[in-house]
Amino acid sequence: MASPTIILPGDTLQLSQPNAPKLGPIFIYVITGPNDLVIAQIHHSSQDFFHCIISLNSPHAFLGQLSFEGATKKTRPQLKPGELVYARILSVGVGAGGEIELTCVNTATGKAEPDGLGPLTGGMVFDVSTLFASRLMMTGAERKDGAGPGGVIVLEELGRKFESYGGFEVAVGRNGKVWVDSSADGDAGVMIVVAIGRCLKETDDKRLDVLEQKKLVLKVLKEMGMGK
Repeated sequence: MASPTIILPGDTLQLSQPNAPKLGPIFIYVITGPNDLVIAQIHHSSQDFFHCIISLNSPHAFLGQLSFEGATKKTRPQLKPGELVYARILSVGVGAGGEIELTCVNTATGKAEPDGLGPLTGGMVFDVSTLFASRLMMTGAERKDGAGPGGVIVLEELGRKFESYGGFEVAVGRNGKVWVDSSADGDAGVMIVVAIGRCLKETDDKRLDVLEQKKLVLKVLKEMGMGK
């Protein structure tokens, strides 16, 4: 199995154009409409907007510089090219190449919660299929139902294993990106994040069932010297 693709915030992946920042390998993300949660990478900024990459097959998305909780002209985030945000699609223009607008707040409340929208600092981003990303975004009951279309318990299993380390944070984008960060310090934190990425990638690539996911978690932690 190929190693999981890892993107650190601020990193860019090179494809055909040596100076063009890219967010991960080629994949197809079809925007279903407003409200999709996505992990976007800042490409550049203009006076009022951040111009973001959400996939290689869609135009740059626009994110208002004041579209963050509590943001004013003085307090708005100063995001640089390559940095990441967790955002919601606010609107999609008509036709191919239609403008895509993002927001990092709940439009009804002006708050970042309950989705945890906003800049993603630290951690790593892993690429998964858009179908698997959708499964990860199901409600807990749907996701854990081994007989249903979800059947994804790998994060819950990892959560139990890493509880003594302080746990970890996950943000899932419907565009096939999963951001992971750990509360643990130093090398332990990095190893936890890499272990989670490996488990997510293999669960996706091999379409593992619930029992196979449990075995995978034990195997990966043992290989990394983190088994208990």
